[in-house]
Amino acid sequence: MDIILIASKLDSMNAEIDVTNIVLETDRLILRIFRQEDLDDFFEYASVPGVGEMAGWPHHPDKNESKYRLDKFIREKHTFAIVHKADNKVIGSLGIEECDAEGKLTEFASLRGREIGYVLAKPYWGQGIMPEAVKCVVNYLFDVLDYDFLLCGHYDFNLQSKRVQEKCGFVPYRTGLKFNSKLNDELIPGSLNLMLNPHKDIKLEFSHPETLVYKR
Repeated sequence: MDIILIASKLDSMNAEIDVTNIVLETDRLILRIFRQEDLDDFFEYASVPGVGEMAGWPHHPDKNESKYRLDKFIREKHTFAIVHKADNKVIGSLGIEECDAEGKLTEFASLRGREIGYVLAKPYWGQGIMPEAVKCVVNYLFDVLDYDFLLCGHYDFNLQSKRVQEKCGFVPYRTGLKFNSKLNDELIPGSLNLMLNPHKDIKLEFSHPETLVYKR
């Protein structure tokens, strides 16, 4: 039986997050809340065919779509803009999303965590930028906000995202899933990876063994 990941909140497991006043920094990047003046940079990468599609949303047809999404990022307060220091440009986003699993993943019911999602501008692919950003945010969520776990998924066709997650320390958790997509309302096969807070001794009683691949 497939677990279909659709919009259904597991409020007990979704930790609070507000990145409005948070600024994180790596050697090459600054991660901060989106601002209205980021619209041109956002549209520049989000309008390129093949960028959003890797994450399940169609590339933006016009700047109005980008403005709508930018306003949503600012309003919801859980998405970092990824700023490339050398160019002083916003080149991607990293969202700390709610975990949506139709109430099925009961192993996390008493824990606090979220799911990470990300997109990067095409000219910056293959340079190790996204692992650098993800590692920085993971450290913040575990070391500062004391989250118990993080999930990160990818469509099975998206091998680039799979490699990013492997480099950042996520391990295979579930396969045979169907992820919601904004591409023609499709359900697309995907996999889900897991990272537990290394500073905690967390024991999980796993549900749904038919999709479970996690090595206990």
